[in-house]
Amino acid sequence: MTTEQQRARAIRQALEELGPLYVKVGQILSTRPDFVPDYVREELALLTDQATVRPFASFVPALEAELGANWREAFSSFETGRPLGAASLAQVYRATRRDGTPCVVKIQRPGSYGMVLGDMTVLRRVTRVIKRAAPQFNEVIDTGAMLDVVFRAMSDELDFTREAANMKDARRAAKEFKTIKVPKALLATPRVLIQSLADGQAAHRLKEDELSRKQRKKIAKEFVAYMLRGFFVDRTFHADPHPGNLLVSPDGKAHVIDWGMVGRIDRSTSSAMLGTMIGMAYNDGPALAQSWIRMGTATPWSDIGGFTSDIARFVPHITNASLAELNFGVALTSVLAFSTSRGIQTTPNVSILGKAVANMEGTVRHIHPALKLSESIRDLLQDIVLDMVRDLASPEQLAQYGLHTLHALTNGPGQGTRVLNDIADRQLTLHNHTRFHDTRFSKRAFALVLLALGHRPRPG
Repeated sequence: MTTEQQRARAIRQALEELGPLYVKVGQILSTRPDFVPDYVREELALLTDQATVRPFASFVPALEAELGANWREAFSSFETGRPLGAASLAQVYRATRRDGTPCVVKIQRPGSYGMVLGDMTVLRRVTRVIKRAAPQFNEVIDTGAMLDVVFRAMSDELDFTREAANMKDARRAAKEFKTIKVPKALLATPRVLIQSLADGQAAHRLKEDELSRKQRKKIAKEFVAYMLRGFFVDRTFHADPHPGNLLVSPDGKAHVIDWGMVGRIDRSTSSAMLGTMIGMAYNDGPALAQSWIRMGTATPWSDIGGFTSDIARFVPHITNASLAELNFGVALTSVLAFSTSRGIQTTPNVSILGKAVANMEGTVRHIHPALKLSESIRDLLQDIVLDMVRDLASPEQLAQYGLHTLHALTNGPGQGTRVLNDIADRQLTLHNHTRFHDTRFSKRAFALVLLALGHRPRPG
């Protein structure tokens, strides 16, 4: 083992010992080649949220405080000998409710809430020091904003009532998929979550002779579709979809579990991210570069032309590669490295998005490595665009546009001209992004846009 590898391992082990928040930050850093050396990133990618199993007796006070002194009466059985899982923030046990319903009981580890909040305070102080000591670095890589994204994504893990709400939304989004399932929250308090039992084993433990190739392909495609819908339509997504959080059952169903860490992005970031992935899928470097720049902010020393040239040389090497041949998530972080080196500040949300894409890919690779993410994007693009256009044409959004335009016009003709120019730019951008070297698709997409714009709910 080289000195660099020893140093990287020591960093990983230190983060694991420091606790759950540092583990999450380390996982995020593993997706940032723009300021973390490759040999360190490779080691940080091995970070897991597993923890030493604590005796069940240490969790009894939380059960009594949250469910009452007679908490055992709610269950006909409770397997306290060995937990189903032991993460840094909670342990999970199998049980059966009085009505005979099999369930899972998730209990927060004692003291974890205060520990995580304390660690957040410390890390915020660190980012303020970085900002003062290296202002130019911080202008391109806003470490404080990046950490805030991680903190917000983790906040739901500290309150199980929020996780239960996330599960409810996730179940609603999963209804249109045949193979994707999300457990149902049966009872939630801040420190105890009781949910329906998700039958199956983790994706990375699937044996080659388990499930047919057809079943595996179906699960992989639907899981990718489910995640992409979260990125681009719902703009709320599972931020930690690693193989251990996808349980595959013998009947070919995939259960997405652990909804404590959820990412949320705004409409503008979502559409720009879609443009980035379309550029990758369709071997369109300039379109990818343009979309990526829209997600960020140019600095006084930004080299837009250089960045576009970097991407134009890079994209042809990743188009149409299968997951077995290329890691799409790593390709995404490579774009991040290019943009940072060219002085372009990228939205902090890229970190959580990159983590989610990388985790999703890692999970799918265990199920069906022959899947091509670019093909999945092309297959799903029409439905995604249709949903996005319907969202843009909703009464609420039209009202927002109207108010924005009215405000601009009442503040002078110059401002009104800028608004009209912005509208024209958006139309040209949409035109550019829908011309995918496939005239048949362009006509279909155009028809879908017209359909969406023309759709109005009937009164009464």
